[in-house]
Amino acid sequence: MIATPPVQSVPESTARATLLAALLGFFVITLDAVVVNVALPTLSHEMDATITGLQWVVDGYTLAFAALLLSTGALTDRLGAKRAFGWGVVIFVLASLACGVAPDLGSLIVARFVQGAGAAVMMPSSMALIRQAYADPARQVHAVALWAMGGAVAATSGPVISGLLVNLNWRWIFLINLPAGLATLWLLKRAQPSLTRFTPFDGWGQLTAMVAMGCLIYGAIDISNHPVQAMVSLIFAVVMFALFVVLQRRGGHPMVPPAVLQSRNSRISMVVGFTFMMGYFGLPFVMSLYFQQERGLTPAATGLAFLPMMLIGLILTPFTSRLVQRFSARRLIITGLLCMAFGLLAIAGLPMSAPIWVVSAVMLLVGLAGPLIAPPVMAVLLSSVPGNLTGTASGVFNASRQVGGALAVAVFGALLVQSSSFMNGLTISMIIAAGIAVVTALFSLWLQSDKP
Repeated sequence: MIATPPVQSVPESTARATLLAALLGFFVITLDAVVVNVALPTLSHEMDATITGLQWVVDGYTLAFAALLLSTGALTDRLGAKRAFGWGVVIFVLASLACGVAPDLGSLIVARFVQGAGAAVMMPSSMALIRQAYADPARQVHAVALWAMGGAVAATSGPVISGLLVNLNWRWIFLINLPAGLATLWLLKRAQPSLTRFTPFDGWGQLTAMVAMGCLIYGAIDISNHPVQAMVSLIFAVVMFALFVVLQRRGGHPMVPPAVLQSRNSRISMVVGFTFMMGYFGLPFVMSLYFQQERGLTPAATGLAFLPMMLIGLILTPFTSRLVQRFSARRLIITGLLCMAFGLLAIAGLPMSAPIWVVSAVMLLVGLAGPLIAPPVMAVLLSSVPGNLTGTASGVFNASRQVGGALAVAVFGALLVQSSSFMNGLTISMIIAAGIAVVTALFSLWLQSDKP
């Protein structure tokens, strides 16, 4: 953890400005993970993009975000939270500008990768800024809760914001980050300077992790276009992942210390985070195409169709801690996974002629899984690792979540391409995601709980 000045040395106005900067930063990086889905059919039309190209628009951001999250915590320590966050915001804003003015699909995909890199720097440094501004534990918990609500609001409003902006021009979903980024930098100027600390950097671990993730996603996306190349890529991903595991066990300063995955609860939490995002992140990718290409909805109407699913998470998240105290984290996680599975199966079984409001209502079950799974599983993870490794464990957990989401987009997109019809690909994708959720729910029975 980064050393911070005593709490009395941080004036209240400075602490508030620091929190607002961190919250706004978390808002925009969460927004850009979801805002692009509604714009995909428009991008397909205006840039003549195939499903494969659209997959890379989504996964370019997610993949860079996930791969670099493993080591940006060490970068935050070395540069100091304020400087690291500032550089992350600058990279993110410039990449957003590049996305907004991209002349072709290739340029947009490259800019999305850079966006994800900036987001990966912003995430851990924003948390470090909050710890720096609020050293008192009680106030820190409150500040982190407000920070988390920024992400929840972004996830909820993302489809609606995207739908409204795409009606003007799809480029605005990226250009809106410019004023938000400038406001974040203005607030950051009021934050106190951060202390720095030398932290060893696991270069070989970072390299093998990036190659493994990249080859995995490339292989999954390209399996329908170039099966031989894709299989070679997938095999290489397995080899690189095995090498990564060996390096983490034998290295002097591993990115993922063995103690992070030593307990059963921490290992199961990582699995839950990974598989949960396959359904929760993969669904909007498929359904955005379904609503607009198959049902003829406008981008704005598509955003409204997603609103109930997203809104349920925003409403229930503040009550999650009380539900955990009453029912236990294990019961909530299992219930959430089963709700997700049932919702995905229901979507797969709906006829093509089903009213849009019925489809939107069924997606509520998937949205309900968010507050029932995400906060409890994070709490289980952080209570299962040594206190000095909570930051590292959080980074690994979030990286696994992002990889799960990226893999879902890759696999579901490949199924849409390979299937005889869009609806057939949608049905198979939902059934696979539901099956994974059920298996994960059974696996979660092994979680050790403090309640009967």
